[in-house]
Order: sequence, then structure tokens, then C-alpha cells
Amino acid sequence: MLRGNLMLLLAAFIWGTTFVAQIMGMEGLGPFTYAFSRFSLGLFFLLGVLYVTREGREVAKRQGTYQSGYRAGLVAGLFMIVASSLQQYAMLWTTAGKTAFITALYIVLVPVCGVVLLKQRLHVTNAIGGALVLVGLYLLAVQGEGGLGYGDGLVLVSTLFWTAQILYIDRYAALVDAIELSVAQLAVCTVGSLLLALVFEHIELQPILDAWVPIFYGGIMSAGVAFTLQIVGQKYTDPAQASIFMSFESLFGALGGVLLLGEVLRPAQILGCALMFAGLIVTQSYGLLTRKRARKKAADG
Repeated sequence: MLRGNLMLLLAAFIWGTTFVAQIMGMEGLGPFTYAFSRFSLGLFFLLGVLYVTREGREVAKRQGTYQSGYRAGLVAGLFMIVASSLQQYAMLWTTAGKTAFITALYIVLVPVCGVVLLKQRLHVTNAIGGALVLVGLYLLAVQGEGGLGYGDGLVLVSTLFWTAQILYIDRYAALVDAIELSVAQLAVCTVGSLLLALVFEHIELQPILDAWVPIFYGGIMSAGVAFTLQIVGQKYTDPAQASIFMSFESLFGALGGVLLLGEVLRPAQILGCALMFAGLIVTQSYGLLTRKRARKKAADG
């Protein structure tokens, strides 16, 4: 479980710092053109990873343990393209802070849907940790930014699809080839973003070349590495904990804004960061206790 949580926390770090790249990359690009550029770059990166790891896949086939991830990835990609497109477009109408907070509401929706729809158990530490993170997110992202508007409603709808994507990945991550799943997911996002860009925007090569640095980071690190870390990480942890760890993209995004964009954190936002870290510790405590009991039982056994 610790391995999976660390992978998800690293994914959240990459997504959070990618927020800075998105701000820089969209200065001269439309939201769908930027999304297409970074998703396509991430797809090419993962195709390279798929080729490099081909021998392990052949061994799994000979051993009878191989399960293709392409079909599951196509469905996950449908959830992801709707979620990411709504979120990206909504940022034209709302602030980044409110977008981060509303998106991270999946830390509430994921465990609730897991309990109601999938009959999963919710441990009290996950509930307490999620509550601490939610309050911390509010202080970090929303306090003092006014009420909810049109863009906020779009982000809220996107959160439903992020929730579906997380639960769907949880269902299939441990059963199928993770790289193939990630490749198919990004393929859907690449094609979907291209179609949206062709319909709603005017694609030009020079602005894409001018934004190559944020596109490179958003493509390789976020679309390629981070989403693969999510898929692999969710093999080792339950969706309720996974949603809490991934919600830390908001905290890392805020810190990235301070360090790279010169933004300033108010005292309430600093308190929000502290509460988020407290929620992380509370959430992880149950996993640490469970592993300690398992080791003791094995030693006594």
C-alpha cells in the first residue's frame, strides 16, 4: 500500500506543477489545442515505453498471466477526455483556485460512490483524513474568491467524470497491462482534443512551437508519467485513499505558483496546507497500522 500511495503522491506533484505549465502554455494557445499538443506528446512517450517493455509482456503471455489493457483504456479515456475538456474550458470562466478546489471534491465523491455503488468499506481514518483535506483545500483555493458561477458549474460536472475515471481505474488497474491501459486512455484524449480544437479553435504551428516547454512538461510528465503512475499506484491502494493522495495536486500547484510564478500565500492558505498534510498523515496511519499487524502476525505465525 505504501508503494501505491507514494506513486499517487508523485503523480499529484507532477499534476500540481503542471498547473504552472498550463498557465504558461495557454498564453498563446486555445485550451483544446494545448490539450491536444500535450496529450499527443504523452502518447508518443508511452508508445516508446510500450516498446521498451515488450519483453516483459511476452513473458506474461507465455506464463498465461497477460491481460490486455487496451479495451479498459478506451473506456477510461472516454471519462478522461470529458473531464479534462470541461475542466480546461471552464478555466476561461473561473479562477484557478476555485477550479482546483471543485475538482478535488472527488475526495468526497470517490469514497461515497465506492460505498454506494461498489459496496466498498470506508475506514474511519479515510473519512477523517478526507475531511481534513477538504477543509484544507477550501482554505488553500477558495477563501475570499466569491461565489460560484458558470465556469464553476462546468468544473463540478467534470469532477463527476474524474470520479468515474478513478473508480474505473481501480476496477481494472490490477487486472490488465497498465502501460497498454494508459496508451489507450491517452489515444482517446489525443483524438478527442484534436477534434475539439478543429471545431472550436484555429490551430497554428508557430504558437505550438513557441509553447514547447510547457507542452513538453505537460505531455511527458503529466500525460505520460503521472497518469501511468496513477494506474500502477491504484493497484496497491483503495480508491478512497487514492483520491486523497491525488487531491494534493492542488497543494503542489499552489506551492508551484509561489516558487515559479511569484504568487503569495495568505495565512489562511498556509493553514490549509497544514491541514492537508494532517489529513495525509491520518489517512496513511491506518495503512501503517495494518502493515504492522500483518508483520506481527507473520512473525508469530
